[in-house]
Amino acid sequence: MSQAVVKPKVIIFDVNETLLDLETMRTSIGKVLNGNENLTALWFSTMLHHSLVTTVTGDYQDFGKIGVAALQMVAQNEGIAISQEQAVTAIKTPLLSLPAHPDVKAGLAALKAQGYKIVSLTNSSNNGVKTQFANAGLTDFFDLRLSIEDIKIYKPDLRAYAWALNKLAIKPEEALMVAAHGWDVAGAKAAGLQTAFVARPKKALYPLATKPDYIVKDLNELVKRLK
Repeated sequence: MSQAVVKPKVIIFDVNETLLDLETMRTSIGKVLNGNENLTALWFSTMLHHSLVTTVTGDYQDFGKIGVAALQMVAQNEGIAISQEQAVTAIKTPLLSLPAHPDVKAGLAALKAQGYKIVSLTNSSNNGVKTQFANAGLTDFFDLRLSIEDIKIYKPDLRAYAWALNKLAIKPEEALMVAAHGWDVAGAKAAGLQTAFVARPKKALYPLATKPDYIVKDLNELVKRLK
């Protein structure tokens, strides 16, 4: 693992799973999938997969709509019939009400106290993240919220990170991207950013990508590493 030489000016956070705990959706997803809560991870990865399909084909679709479509796909593959309305109900309210991981508030507060500018960069919609942060009590920690909805290009397309850097008026090496997804840190690293992988449970790095500058178990460890 390499060590970043220069301290970043801005710390950019992914949101879902990195800051917010998706485990609470297991009940609602499982309910429409005949009680199979273990399919929650498959649903989320299917949603991410098809967000990339819309990017490479140039046929942008709202992240929420992709989430509904992904749940219907998982249900179909499992031989379960669900309506679009059932899929929306299973996703919308729980996703907007995700709690923060236990380490997040203290970690963000400590990073703010160290003088870092804190920004979010997410594939979710602007209004979606605004609501998520309000419900999770994270709004005041962030100097800026960025959503790919404004450019209609999903992460980890390199253009998404370049757009964020342009909005922040900083060089790639002056930013640290923090995520619990191997694909996100791989994209950010390829775009020239410093990267930190938060090793949340059942999250793995992509072995074929360049290793991130930091690998930490939670935000508290990241705080210590950045002092």
